[in-house]
Amino acid sequence: MATLQIRVDDTLKKSSDTLFAGLGLDTPTAVRIFLTAAQEYRGFPFNVRQRREPPETLEALEDARLHRNLHGPHATGEEAVAAMLAD
Repeated sequence: MATLQIRVDDTLKKSSDTLFAGLGLDTPTAVRIFLTAAQEYRGFPFNVRQRREPPETLEALEDARLHRNLHGPHATGEEAVAAMLAD
């Protein structure tokens, strides 16, 4: 049997240990599950994407979708720019 050593941030290690313990696993078992699933999928067993938007951006997008916390309407582009610069 081989030994795998990796370096991770202390906070990531502690939070991962806590997460996996809540699932009834230890971290080495979780890593083995990941590696086994990667073999089955012949790649990552999940979508690899860019990281999430910051919470402020997500909130602004939700505000725009729900038409809340908006300024305007403005009659001209100049009015809109002036309103943005005033904030």
